[in-house]
Amino acid sequence: MDSLVNSGGFRNCYNTDALNKAAAFIKNEFSSVSDSIEEQSFFCGGSEYKNVICSINTDKKERIIIGAHYDVDGFQDGADDNASGVVGMLELARLLKGLRLNYRFDFVAYTLEEPPYFRTKDMGSYHHAKFLHDHNISVKGMISLEMIGYFSDLPHSQTYPLPFLSWIYGNKGDYITVVQKYGNGSFGNSIKKLMKKNRLLPTKSFKAPLFVGAVDLSDHRNYWSFGYSAVMLTNTSFYRNPNYHERTDRIPTIDFRRLALVVDELFLSLKQLK
Repeated sequence: MDSLVNSGGFRNCYNTDALNKAAAFIKNEFSSVSDSIEEQSFFCGGSEYKNVICSINTDKKERIIIGAHYDVDGFQDGADDNASGVVGMLELARLLKGLRLNYRFDFVAYTLEEPPYFRTKDMGSYHHAKFLHDHNISVKGMISLEMIGYFSDLPHSQTYPLPFLSWIYGNKGDYITVVQKYGNGSFGNSIKKLMKKNRLLPTKSFKAPLFVGAVDLSDHRNYWSFGYSAVMLTNTSFYRNPNYHERTDRIPTIDFRRLALVVDELFLSLKQLK
């Protein structure tokens, strides 16, 4: 994580040099996993930005997309948001390398997830999802790794978009969550069930209509726009982590033991996916 966070300045949309250095680091890490690595470049506001894509099991037709954004909001390290998701994705790619799997896996490091581009068609994940749709590429489903490194065992360390949810989910931020919308399809339900079955750490699920607002707060939202089943794996972001979009979002706040458990639990679930 240190190599990504300290790859050359704050990884925000205004610092393309830092974004390019981060992309180069990710690409180099992917090179140890697969020879099939590509960059998806696009222009926004007169500057060029890029997603980095690593593929394994390329002989399979149907794909599973594992994605995490590498940019940050403003002038902060972005250790949990979202270096945690990126390093989790890199480790997951290493774990899945060389296994006999039922699907092709595309690991995608996105740019421009953060404001001012969030919820716009300039998001890196929108460009990727649109490319899949426009080229009629078969996708089993997508998983967005969004802030998976911050946990707390303290009472009242967890809040919710609707206060009564604390009665159901508890008030401690000690779990990982599979988030999806109603009508998300079979892939989302399968991932939820497998994650809760493997349960290397407390694992909960949250499914709600889009108007609740908390279910679409990352890159998975753009795959929904094109009819793909997609989920977000998250520690619930600002509902738990007080360092969200703050300069205090730094490496010492990361719980690496539980971050590793999240990755291992997802790894087991993907191996078991039919």
